[in-house]
Amino acid sequence: MVYSKLSIVIPVYNEINSIHEILRQVSNVEIGLEKEIILVDDCSTDGTREILERISNNEEEVLDLMPSSDSRSMKVVFHEQNAGKGSALRTGFSHVTGDITIVQDADLEYDPRDYPRLIEPILEGEADAVYGSRFLGCRKPEGMTLSSFVANRFLTFISNILTGLNLTDMETCYKVIRSAIVKEIDLTSDRFGIEPEITAKLAKKKAKIVELPISYYGRDYATGKKRNWKDGLSAIHHIIRFNLKRN
Repeated sequence: MVYSKLSIVIPVYNEINSIHEILRQVSNVEIGLEKEIILVDDCSTDGTREILERISNNEEEVLDLMPSSDSRSMKVVFHEQNAGKGSALRTGFSHVTGDITIVQDADLEYDPRDYPRLIEPILEGEADAVYGSRFLGCRKPEGMTLSSFVANRFLTFISNILTGLNLTDMETCYKVIRSAIVKEIDLTSDRFGIEPEITAKLAKKKAKIVELPISYYGRDYATGKKRNWKDGLSAIHHIIRFNLKRN
């Protein structure tokens, strides 16, 4: 199969300090494919929404820093009420027109310069999905709190038991999936349950998943981290729910 376009879905909620920089980074990375950037604002309240409205109307200065092809292929979608990352991703996926889809958080924890390596197994026909693992090649990622480290490894462990997969980082943002599969799986989660849901449904489809190490620059709650212990408990519920639920 010939792949010609990468769709980059970016859920955004209150990222006024990073939105310009993540767009610059995404635009600057060279991947050898056309890029489609899909931003979904989940009803931001810190001024991010206003920036995205100006970008949508071609009025924002960040567009001057982007290749003209990227700015022309950028879509901005707005939620009228805050619904969660899962809802933002589902909205973004519904607008995908590329052959490959990648999820990109807007908070600068993940580095778009990893894109070329992450899409390669799909381009070579060796994978249906690629997960960028924060734990391959290191014991604990730089900047990740101990509680987040333990929670991530525990949730991945439970997910592996129920899916039969052997992942090291089920909760990673960097999930790269053939868009045909993204369109086939019926996603329902509104919040962070989207991560185990995607993994469970890829496993049920017997999609071939490859993991590759990625760069990671963690941040804590003081600098905008949005997950907390309640989301961890909810994730356990979602892992069990989506893996035991019938197709």
